Amino acid sequence: MMLFALICTDKPDHLQMRLDTRPDHVAYLDGLNAKGTLKAAGPFLDPDGKPNGSLVIVEAADQGAAEAIAQADPYAVAGLFSSVEIRPWNWVFNAPEQV
Repeated sequence: MMLFALICTDKPDHLQMRLDTRPDHVAYLDGLNAKGTLKAAGPFLDPDGKPNGSLVIVEAADQGAAEAIAQADPYAVAGLFSSVEIRPWNWVFNAPEQV
């Protein structure tokens, strides 16, 4: 198992879609969290402090499993994102296991 960063960028002018889909997105992340798959998550913010993307850190067996997690996110299903980059990630500083 390894960590992956899901770096998601919203389509321009799609804040309302994000807000409308947020309850399903949060429920999805709650499910990943309950399984121990979700390690960290939160939105990127524009200069006005409004969300315009997401950073989600998940633990998965491989790139394909991380891609499946990303594709099943209700935000992705709704078509919110203009891009999703999935990169292997090494949590070096302040990882929960170190605390």
